[in-house]
Order: sequence, then structure tokens, then C-alpha cells
Amino acid sequence: MARPKRTTKEKLLDAAEKLFARKGFHATSLREITGEAGVDLALVNYHFGGKKPLFAAILERRGAVLNEERLRRLTAVRRAAAPQAVSPEAVIGAFFDPILDFLDHAGPGWHSYFSLLAWVNNSPEWGRRLMSKTFDATVREFIRALMESLPGAAPEDIFWGYNFLTGALTLSLAETGRLDVLSDGLCRSNDVAALRARLGPFVAAGLRGLAQRGARSGQAQS
Repeated sequence: MARPKRTTKEKLLDAAEKLFARKGFHATSLREITGEAGVDLALVNYHFGGKKPLFAAILERRGAVLNEERLRRLTAVRRAAAPQAVSPEAVIGAFFDPILDFLDHAGPGWHSYFSLLAWVNNSPEWGRRLMSKTFDATVREFIRALMESLPGAAPEDIFWGYNFLTGALTLSLAETGRLDVLSDGLCRSNDVAALRARLGPFVAAGLRGLAQRGARSGQAQS
């Protein structure tokens, strides 16, 4: 079957996503975006209202797909574990694995998207507003699941743990190549299989360590 033709809006989103990931938001002009998309310059304002709303629409488009898949997997691991609490490893897998699957199988658009996400998550200009709008409802559900999986952990340790895990994730998604240099080629920052094998266990061990530290601290105080 022939692929359905992309709409003008989809062409603009795809072109902007690619160019923003390659050059950054400020270095990419609307004329470059419309040239890449093959459409008239005025159509950016018609469909999105400007460059910043276009950027926000890029984050939200794939973000909605990612949120849906993450929540589907979280529901599945909770059902599989019932009536027991789901393990931290299973919660973390439901959070990470959709990203890794998209990187493995879904083509260059997702690579561009995750590069943008890594930048946005660390940007004072964009991070708090755009990340909150797109992801906070889903992230809060995962934080609740982590609290259920580690009932002895202090809530502040879970929130700090999430902060550390999302930092490790977004640095990995940036694929800067620094890991390649530091390891003299032993590791590759774009090696999805290696990331899949290590990131989940690393984060789960850190969260368990925080929970155990908090439990020991509570015992000492009592």
C-alpha cells in the first residue's frame, strides 16, 4: 500500500525537528525550515503562530506517543506483579524501554526528537515549561509507582532519584560522542544495545541504595 501523503503541517514538523536537532533552535531560521519542507514561509504562522509554538508542537507530537506507550507498559507490569507491588526494575523498564525501542526501530525522526529532548531537559529557557507541560502527568505516575516499589524509601529520595535517572537518560540520548573519546573507542555513545543493558540496572541500584540509606538513617534516629 502507498504511504499516505504528509500534510503541510507534518512536513513543517518533520523539517523543523530535523533542523532544530542539527543546528539548535536559535541558529535555525524559519526560511530554512520552510525550504526543507518545500512549503511557503507564511504557512508557519498559519499552522503554528510562529517559531516558538512550532518548537513546542514538535515536543508535544512525539511526546504524546511516548507518554501513551510508557503508561501502557506501566499498566502491564503492574498487572503482572499483582497483588504484589511492582519491582523498581520493572518500573524503570517501562520508563526507559519505549525510548530504546523507538531508537532501535522507528527511524531518524525519533533520533532527532530525542536529541532535542536532551537539550530541552537541560535548558533553563525551555526545560521547566515545555517538559512540565508535555511529560509531568506521566512522570508523576512513574514516581508514584517507584514509591510503591520501594515503600521504605523517603519521598525526597525518590524525587532525587528521578532527577538523577532523567539526567543520565538525557545525557545518553544526546549522543555527544564524549564517551567514545574517553573510552578510546571501547564504548560508543550511539550503541543502543549497550545502553539498554546498563542504564536500567544502574538506575535501579541507585534507587535501592537511596532507599536502604534512608532506612538505615530512620533506624538510627529511632
